[in-house]
Amino acid sequence: MEQQIQLNEHNKTEYPPMHTTEHIVNQTMIRLFGCGRSISAHIERKKGKLDYRLESCPTPQEIEQLEKKVNEVIASHLPVTTEYITQEEARGRFDLERLPADASETVRVVKVGDYDECLCIGLHVANTSEIGTFKIISQDWDETTKRWRIRFKLL
Repeated sequence: MEQQIQLNEHNKTEYPPMHTTEHIVNQTMIRLFGCGRSISAHIERKKGKLDYRLESCPTPQEIEQLEKKVNEVIASHLPVTTEYITQEEARGRFDLERLPADASETVRVVKVGDYDECLCIGLHVANTSEIGTFKIISQDWDETTKRWRIRFKLL
């Protein structure tokens, strides 16, 4: 008899193209800036906002490079797949700090081709070709907290 996988309840409904884009932006930030995944995210159907901890504000050229790289990944038509593993298997492979204290023993890994993988229970597209074009619409820097915020939309 096949085991039924039990995940935590999920209390929000993401717009799959925007949510999948969040994954791609996070991995691109890691690769370009050596930072971690976003420290705060607010993703809606029409626009999204992501905050990152950085040592300094990105230059206009770096921001352009980020936008270009995200769009290259989207245009690569990567499959978006899921895998279920135990928290023990996830330890050392993923940051488990954001898991709720009562998280199920089984966790879901979402993979964007071979570009990104992370723990997530949200909704995603099946292929990056379903996303559209990523556009940063504004950004700001907080020198005191070393927080960089981008706002984006999909065209």
